[in-house]
Amino acid sequence: MSLLVISNIILWIGVLLLSGLVYALTRQVSILHQRIAPAGALMINTELAVGQPAPGLIVEDLQGAPHELPLSDRSTLLFFLAPDCPICKSVLPVLKSVRRDETWLNVLLASDGGEMDEHRAYAASQGLENFPYLVSEELGRRFGVSKLPYAVLIDEQGNVTAFGIINSREHLESLFEARERGVASIQEYMNQAATRP
Repeated sequence: MSLLVISNIILWIGVLLLSGLVYALTRQVSILHQRIAPAGALMINTELAVGQPAPGLIVEDLQGAPHELPLSDRSTLLFFLAPDCPICKSVLPVLKSVRRDETWLNVLLASDGGEMDEHRAYAASQGLENFPYLVSEELGRRFGVSKLPYAVLIDEQGNVTAFGIINSREHLESLFEARERGVASIQEYMNQAATRP
């Protein structure tokens, strides 16, 4: 009988120790969650800088209509994609929603080359006929695009306000947040907030 009592006591000590460990780990996860800043669009670009004028050029869309960049009537989101990019395809519903809901913004799709027929087929299959879809190798070069999907946000004055790799709705919205807060990126904003007294 005494062996049963001793084993129960040891078992309860083990349960209490495990409960304390779970509580400590839960607290640590909560602290880490508070410290991790939201991840905005990753800014990798040697050609652009926030605040500088966007490169000016005239590019034709899939229908042959010329578009002079930067546009001046409203802010412009220039979204770089490719027909063979699966992540680009997953972001297209977000772009359609943004184009419909954000009246302050022009949304242009862009690709830096390839066969026009391939781009036309891609636009038709994805329901992108209503988007200006620009195809130009020079466009990608001038905007310093090295990885896809990539977006550049340009204000009404033609200045670059934000840019980066866009893999999700959150990344795209981080460009808009950076614009509203007057910073280059959400990471810059978080760094500024961390250094304020």
